[in-house]
Amino acid sequence: MTDLVLGGRDPGAQFGFVNPPIVRGSTVLWQTVEDYRAVTGRYTYGRRGTPTSDALCDALKRIEGGAEVALAPSGLAAVTLALLATLGTGDHLLMVDSVYEPTRRFCEGMLRRLGVETTYYDPSIGGQIADLMRPNTKAVYVESPGSLTFEVQDVPAIAGAAHARAAAVIMDNTWATPLYFNAHDHGVDIAVSAGTKYLGGHADVMIGWASANGAYAGALKETHGALGLCVGPDDIFLALRGLRTLAVRLAHHQAAGLRVARWLESRPEVARVMHPALESDPGYALWRRDFSGASGLFAIELKPGATGAVAAMLNGLELFGLGYSWGGFESLAIPFDARNIRTATRWAPEGPTIRLHIGLEDVGDLLADLEAGLARYAAAAG
Repeated sequence: MTDLVLGGRDPGAQFGFVNPPIVRGSTVLWQTVEDYRAVTGRYTYGRRGTPTSDALCDALKRIEGGAEVALAPSGLAAVTLALLATLGTGDHLLMVDSVYEPTRRFCEGMLRRLGVETTYYDPSIGGQIADLMRPNTKAVYVESPGSLTFEVQDVPAIAGAAHARAAAVIMDNTWATPLYFNAHDHGVDIAVSAGTKYLGGHADVMIGWASANGAYAGALKETHGALGLCVGPDDIFLALRGLRTLAVRLAHHQAAGLRVARWLESRPEVARVMHPALESDPGYALWRRDFSGASGLFAIELKPGATGAVAAMLNGLELFGLGYSWGGFESLAIPFDARNIRTATRWAPEGPTIRLHIGLEDVGDLLADLEAGLARYAAAAG
């Protein structure tokens, strides 16, 4: 928690101000032709870094322990940056089947056009992923817990198998953040996160980042520069501001999320709750071994009901918004169907599925809202 407060700021170098200043700039001037030709100084052009971006990168390095941090204009941009930093024409990628759908689309579209072949694998595979590796497998991608359905992966076992064959391990660590899962300590070479979620924390910023260990720091930096990725200074400042309160917010999201999840387990309308920190969850043992906490995002499977019952439930909710993203102060609920975005595994729930994000509202009020919604579901489901 102290690193969150101290990272990336130096009041002594900021005229005494607590927060780093927002530097809006593109052109950087040199004093002489000789300095220009020698490219002296830390800054050369706004796209390649400013004091504002350095402040956030330095803070993230301190928290995550990586050798290089690169900022991106969204979480998806950070994902694609990591993939392009490790893959080229003729390479093979192993991708978890429960991955974030836009990441899958990037693999099936852009990477395929670039001549990279993707094979999807069961998130429960663990060290047996070695059986899927080929001589040209250059990267293994994990996302734990899985997007929408929250399967927990054995990241150290997968990393061990990948490294034995000189493949990079990339992980989407948005759900837990570096506070609750230190990806590099578990064998991940490049960890990516959507700072749009918990880092920003207020549903008002789009930002992502990738953190690489020493082995992949150079590739990440070079690819980041070649792609021309940069983030606006005001978005960086909002991310820095969110960083200072990340620990206290995340602790509330965790506690509130678990309270709601346990309550939902007791409801007759609910078939199961997909939350890794619940003792009933198939991934609980791995979560307890590797993670130090949980966020406020999880999913539920309802018992079968008539068409329109989910709409009856969700349309009447007063405190849960119906919208994409998560990690902000607000609670959210969206229906989803993962059946058409799985190719290596079969997703076959008996009833409708809903993803919930538990925000910072009073938990009692959220439970009352959900109770009324489940009553509407039961009535409409027949």
